Amino acid sequence: MQRARIKLWSRNKDKLEETARSIKEMVEKIGASVRGPIPLPTKKLRLYVMKQIKTGTGHGNAKFERWEMRVHKRVLEIGESERALHQIMRLQIPEEVNIEVKLREI
Repeated sequence: MQRARIKLWSRNKDKLEETARSIKEMVEKIGASVRGPIPLPTKKLRLYVMKQIKTGTGHGNAKFERWEMRVHKRVLEIGESERALHQIMRLQIPEEVNIEVKLREI
């Protein structure tokens, strides 16, 4: 028996939740079993940049700017249903959301 594991990730949490919810509702409507969306740990990418600021004395002061990007992830597992997978492929997914579908044997 095969199960499909759908992995979603995005920087925009709201779009990610909306996409995961629409996939789950669609699969439940078809009648296939579904687990999830299971939240995975959020990846935080941090970048520190030193910025030189000139003062009136001619000496510079170093200031640091901090930048952070968060990548949110969700996983859904769908039971064996070829019809559900075809519907997922036809689903309109926002550009901000990345999707990966893997089939695995149980």
